[in-house]
Amino acid sequence: MLTLPQGSSGPASQVARFGTTHWSLVLRAGQGASEALQKLCQTYWRPLYGYIRRRGYSVHDAQDLTQAFFAHVLEHDALGTVGPAKGRFRSFLLVSLKHFLDNEYHKAHTLKRGGKQVLISWDDLNLDDRDVLGPSEFLTPEKLFDRRWALLLLERVMERLRTECVAARKSDLFERLKPYLSGDATGESYRAIAGDLGLTEGALKVTVHRLRRRFGELVRAQIAQTVDNPDEIDDEIRQLFAALN
Repeated sequence: MLTLPQGSSGPASQVARFGTTHWSLVLRAGQGASEALQKLCQTYWRPLYGYIRRRGYSVHDAQDLTQAFFAHVLEHDALGTVGPAKGRFRSFLLVSLKHFLDNEYHKAHTLKRGGKQVLISWDDLNLDDRDVLGPSEFLTPEKLFDRRWALLLLERVMERLRTECVAARKSDLFERLKPYLSGDATGESYRAIAGDLGLTEGALKVTVHRLRRRFGELVRAQIAQTVDNPDEIDDEIRQLFAALN
């Protein structure tokens, strides 16, 4: 079962707390702000697309509107109305997207598929991806947005942890223990897994504990890139994990 990652005094938490985050760089309009904003948009397009689909738009219209919204954010003074209360990138994107759709800006400015600024290549998505990104029957657009944001964040964190394990030549260990990080464990005993991996049961439990701790550190580091104030990290974690319930 996934648990809320807590603060720590380790290196990862220090980076998350004291490092310059991508979003804070954007808000301060410093060097590289435009590139940072574009990278953030490209990373978190899935929740935006899901929100637009849940508002009732067709697949093709939602694709066009997502591209158009990106262009709007990147080309216009999209940060001009961002105040201290909008210090979270998630909140900024959702509020901006609502304004964009409600003002029917897309009627005059939608970039058709294959237009001059294509930030997301829809043709690169396989059919399974497109099905997953379809509308949800039971969630409001806002709740769907938060849920997909949280799922995307966890996906990125899991992939980062996988990369670290592969680099340490522990890919088999990671794949076997991944269910204990994602909450998908099937009830297989520690003793059975330890035997298969050539470890003692105690050593396996220590390894799982370390992986969970590292997972929590990576969650905090990922969220730190999307908030302006490090004090908001814990609250953002609580909100995103609540969106998964």
